[in-house]
Amino acid sequence: MATDQPELVSELLDGKHRALARAITKIENRTPGYRGVVSALYPHTGNADVIGITGSPGSGKSTLVDKLAKAYRDQGLTVGVIAVDPSSPFTGGAVLGDRIRMASTATDMDVFFRSMSARGSLGGLSTATADAVKALDAFGKDKIIIETVGAGQNEVDVVKTADTVAVLVPPSSGDDVQMLKAGILEIGDVFVVNKADLEGANKTVTELRNMLDLRDAEDGDWDPEIAETIAKDGTGVPELMDVFEAHTDWLDESGRREEKRHTRYAEELRTLLREDASELLEAELEARGGIDELVARIDAGETTPYEVADDVVAPVRDALGD
Repeated sequence: MATDQPELVSELLDGKHRALARAITKIENRTPGYRGVVSALYPHTGNADVIGITGSPGSGKSTLVDKLAKAYRDQGLTVGVIAVDPSSPFTGGAVLGDRIRMASTATDMDVFFRSMSARGSLGGLSTATADAVKALDAFGKDKIIIETVGAGQNEVDVVKTADTVAVLVPPSSGDDVQMLKAGILEIGDVFVVNKADLEGANKTVTELRNMLDLRDAEDGDWDPEIAETIAKDGTGVPELMDVFEAHTDWLDESGRREEKRHTRYAEELRTLLREDASELLEAELEARGGIDELVARIDAGETTPYEVADDVVAPVRDALGD
């Protein structure tokens, strides 16, 4: 797919931060031409390590991300951070608040920070996040960190974009540990008991270890690790980074990186096709007088939702059949 904005792509690939910011804005807003931009960036991706940080609110995710970004910069690596808020339709407040929490790297141009929100479309957020990661990857960032606000199903979908997923669990949080059974347990590669200096940390570590022992794991699977950190002063951060590195090595040596990439592309393709098909069908509904007129016919007993759906889909089905 050709892009009508070759200059934007060229400037991004040349390392211009303004172009990167413009590209991500275009991606987040799904403005015309964004697909061409993302397609042009694809050949330049695949070099960054992508880390997902999720967990319950108040578990210290932003503080930990700040310390991770600072530690990676101390190693001479460049960092991109995407803070995702699936619940908020606005980014204005989040940008300032999160930027302040990223105090250690607030003035570092080699740490690119961006808040993203659902903007009323939770389904498209994971795709927009994945596309923003591609922009950061093509820009040349060594490490890309995705931070989510919470730990619900929407966040699970978002962090699937990551190569390595860390789930933060605060101490003495029996409810939080139980919540992991709802689905996020399966996606965690590392479980981080943050604020490990607080009472209850040892109990939380034990509960997590017991839960992980009950997982159905196949031979050759990654064995999730448990790390303890005190993000506010950086305690445990180097050891956590070592775990991330070990998981990265495992992905490469086991061949799972290719498997994850294949699965990610398949899901991305399905999502794009669903979006496109939905737009085509919405246009067909409007051509038939709009949804309200069709519902009025159903209310009047003239037809049923099933018959209307068949009628609306018929032209698309016929065209694909031809």
